[in-house]
Amino acid sequence: MNAPRLRLLLPLLLSGLLPLAHGADSQLEIPATDEGLPGAGPIRRYDWFRNLWLEKRSTWATRVEQDRHAVVFLGDSITQGWGDDLGGAFPGLKVANRGISGDTTRGILVRMKEDVLALRPAAVVLLIGTNDLEEGADPAVIAANVRLILQRLREQDPFVPVVLCQVFPASATVRRPADKIREINRLYAEIKKGDRNTFLLETWPLFADAKGDAKSAEFPDLLHPNPAGYAKWAASLRPVLGTMGFLEREPEPFTPEPGFVSLFNGRDLTGWGVRVTPEADIQGAANWKKNDPNAPDWPIVSRAQAFDGLTKSPDHRYVARHGRIIVTQPPETRRIQQMWTTREFTGDFTLRLQFRATPNADSGVFLRGPQLQCRDYPIAGPYKDLKNYRAQDWNDLEVVVTGGTARCTCNGEVIEAAFKVPATGPIGLEGDMGQMEYRRIRIRLAKP
Repeated sequence: MNAPRLRLLLPLLLSGLLPLAHGADSQLEIPATDEGLPGAGPIRRYDWFRNLWLEKRSTWATRVEQDRHAVVFLGDSITQGWGDDLGGAFPGLKVANRGISGDTTRGILVRMKEDVLALRPAAVVLLIGTNDLEEGADPAVIAANVRLILQRLREQDPFVPVVLCQVFPASATVRRPADKIREINRLYAEIKKGDRNTFLLETWPLFADAKGDAKSAEFPDLLHPNPAGYAKWAASLRPVLGTMGFLEREPEPFTPEPGFVSLFNGRDLTGWGVRVTPEADIQGAANWKKNDPNAPDWPIVSRAQAFDGLTKSPDHRYVARHGRIIVTQPPETRRIQQMWTTREFTGDFTLRLQFRATPNADSGVFLRGPQLQCRDYPIAGPYKDLKNYRAQDWNDLEVVVTGGTARCTCNGEVIEAAFKVPATGPIGLEGDMGQMEYRRIRIRLAKP
């Protein structure tokens, strides 16, 4: 090894991350056999991959101090292809790209210590598994390796935030059939259950066509995204990274229009809380569960509670942060919950707010009781054909109540022309699946 290279690797040698006795490079090479390696399944050893693996890891070994406490993007060619700075998609965010083209879940397990754990990452965005399929790995083996990856991260820091991205769609023509990818992603959802610090990002429905394959407009080779595909991935990540505290750390200034009053002060959940679950809803939930044992739980509230002064609900499902009410993804991946204003509203009114949904998120706005579906409409429906909807961005919802009906629009497009509402009641926000954010919630009451 030449002198300049040795000087660059010296900090790692002294820290014990690279064993001097066996040569610095040997720790960074692909092991000759699978014996003693963590996990199961394929590790690639093609010449091109050996060379790329060593080249990438040797370069990263010189950047450990520089990249410490970055948000680490971990994966294969899809991650590597985004570039060192991820195309400038996250201005102001310290990132470290640790993707290696061709890598597998087991390959990542092998390189976790030097490439990831040595950085003490602030968070990890993980997208991996597609190359395992090409090598014939079973989805259960792939998911077991991902579980080990998360375990390694949690052993170092139990609370490090992780964004676990679903495997992107591809095609059977590139040895990545849709049914296998669906099964991997189902197993990834099982891994996430119970883990409050892992967010499962539904990137598969974000990109899949009607057959479950990649779209050539975003994946020209049916495997790797083009700039349009990367832009969609970045947009899906921004709300999650914002909730984790890495982006959008300051609320955007906003003053309600004349005649409107805010229902959310931007700082805490004052004016909101939970209400006792009506008997009819208790019976409805029981029937729903009876008809579908796999249906999500519908928590029954036996005692009303106001959240005045709290920045989050006791179960952390509803969070007030930086001018937004965040309906967080539940540990179970899906859980029905409701939060209501402590005030009731009678007579005609106009309600305005903005919402932003992660891919396939499911939520809703309760209008004195009945729920107006508020979701990632293009994927989750029911209003899939909106022309003005802004995916993974802020959308304007307006509800104009006149008499017993409401006219509801999203970005100016009518979604419900005559939505039936009771004469009086509170405004509510539902939690179900994914992450939904609400801001600028304000109401104008009709003059008596």
